[in-house]
Amino acid sequence: MSRLVYSVIASLDGYVSDAAGNFDWAAPDPEVHAFVNELERPIGTYLYGRRMYETMKAWETMPGGPPVVEDYAAIWRGADKVVYSRTLKTVSSARTRLEPEFDAAAVRELKQGSERDLSVGGPELAGHALRAGLVDDCHLLVVPVLVGSGSRAFSDGTSAALELVDERRFGNGTLHLHYRVDTGAPDR
Repeated sequence: MSRLVYSVIASLDGYVSDAAGNFDWAAPDPEVHAFVNELERPIGTYLYGRRMYETMKAWETMPGGPPVVEDYAAIWRGADKVVYSRTLKTVSSARTRLEPEFDAAAVRELKQGSERDLSVGGPELAGHALRAGLVDDCHLLVVPVLVGSGSRAFSDGTSAALELVDERRFGNGTLHLHYRVDTGAPDR
């Protein structure tokens, strides 16, 4: 069975974007970007809400850039995407399907039938998946900045028992924390 992973870049005070919706402060430097690429390489399917998909679909047509950026674009394009939205009518990227709402049972089946890991993107959708006991791992990249308010990395009402299994410090002050989520499965 594959694993469902929530990877997120957040400020030290726990936000993925500031009050104005900006997240330019979260842009990874080449060292962090290369690390993120390795985290994402095993992902076969991305699960997104509408807002996260609209942000990420830029990778579909991303023009050339540094090798680390081109590598990430290839990783993203090579994976399937499932977008959960009641308002979006069509998707504009390859290997992408649209679902009207998040269905925990369907995601559980997808996990069981997938040969590669899955990733859930965006705090709101990750909150649904965490509350349903579907998330196996959280990768939190903490950027040394305080933004004061905005969109939180973990939505209200989300709780889970976590076990720290790895950590890494980067030259720019970013910290990677890898937590295993206690999903209540008998093998944990």
